Amino acid sequence: MRRRLLENQIRVFLVFATLTATALRFLLNEKGRTNPDSIRFMRSANVFPVIDNTVTPLGYPLSLKFFTLFGFDEFWASKILGIMAYLVLVWFAWKKKFYFKEIILTGGLFSFVSIFSYTMSEALILPFVFVFLFVGRQIIIDQLKGLRAFVLLSLALIILYNIRYPALFLIGGVLLFGLINFRKHYGKIFITSAFTALVYVVLYKFLFIDYFNEKYIDTFLEIGLHPTSQLLTELFQGLTTTFNPFVHIADPGGGLINYAIYGIGLFNILLIVYLFVQQKLSETEFFLVFMGVFGILCSFFIQYFYSVNAIDYRLMAPFSLPIWLVYFKKMYRILGKFTYGLTILSLLTGLIFTWLSRGNYLENRKVITTFLRAEKLDKVPLKFYVESEEELDKFKIAELISTVNPRVNITFKPADTLRKNTLTAYRVLRKIKIDKNQFQ
Repeated sequence: MRRRLLENQIRVFLVFATLTATALRFLLNEKGRTNPDSIRFMRSANVFPVIDNTVTPLGYPLSLKFFTLFGFDEFWASKILGIMAYLVLVWFAWKKKFYFKEIILTGGLFSFVSIFSYTMSEALILPFVFVFLFVGRQIIIDQLKGLRAFVLLSLALIILYNIRYPALFLIGGVLLFGLINFRKHYGKIFITSAFTALVYVVLYKFLFIDYFNEKYIDTFLEIGLHPTSQLLTELFQGLTTTFNPFVHIADPGGGLINYAIYGIGLFNILLIVYLFVQQKLSETEFFLVFMGVFGILCSFFIQYFYSVNAIDYRLMAPFSLPIWLVYFKKMYRILGKFTYGLTILSLLTGLIFTWLSRGNYLENRKVITTFLRAEKLDKVPLKFYVESEEELDKFKIAELISTVNPRVNITFKPADTLRKNTLTAYRVLRKIKIDKNQFQ
């Protein structure tokens, strides 16, 4: 009884610690944990029902739009959404008694804290991935049957696709999993649900993407984008940071610190493989691991002909989540409540990193708000000029501006700088000073 009470106290502590770390992660960041994609998400939410791009599905922008109905702007809506995504994960796991302690252990890892604090769609998709895994498990153990099972699994896959296009890999994974287990009672349900979702994807392409941007596929589809040697190197770096429980970002400048980061990640991957082999996977566990591994493999091979970012912890989150859940379940059988120490150490590492790299978002928001109002640019469409996508320091200014005025478009045309509603880094920084992260 005393042990159970202690463990419950540890779980409550970890939930509050995770929420605190999530808030600090974006408040102590110079631009509030945003990136160039965040600009597009917030702009899409702001201008809806106008559809200004089809690069991503509408699920995340519409979710931001929903929270703006309660008086929040798009930036704060994204932060509330991230925190709620974590709380929904914990609540659903507790309510359904489905990987409850494992979701607390996983959600508290610094890499997932970084995701929940980010203005990006991965935060929204994680709870839906978790629900999808639960539905799959219920079908496998025969708790969901027939038409209801088919409808719920199909709906889960369609919702996932409407949040992030890489959910297509999960659809493919469900199809392959069904084919492998065709003779089992759930095989046909998985196959028919996957086919239904694929039909939706085809209709979505012709009725939505082609309607608003008929050149979308031609723009992003290109064979031989990167050599295999580069992709394999990025795969190694991406996976070893994704499965490093403490540090999920390597030093872009290189150095000895990266050997430690990659080394810890590689050791943990080998430990995961060992545990999965040494402790035989149940049918449900195999389903979770299968979905994760299949998604990672698809994310790698898609790079040969589709323009996407290099594999990293953020892009892998929907696929690493089920692997982390099974991993922590196996670890708990060995270490018991001492397993929580891994997440506690990860949170401590994250808090140290957050403090060392701290900037002051609230102060920067105040400064940029004052600037935009003085220039009468706080409520009008803006353009921000940069010479190339490599100018990350200039992009940071645009990202900060978008947290106040989300109607920002990036332009690479020098002629646009002649317009009054086009900002440049020079035009901004000559009038204000932005508090930058002390440790990059």
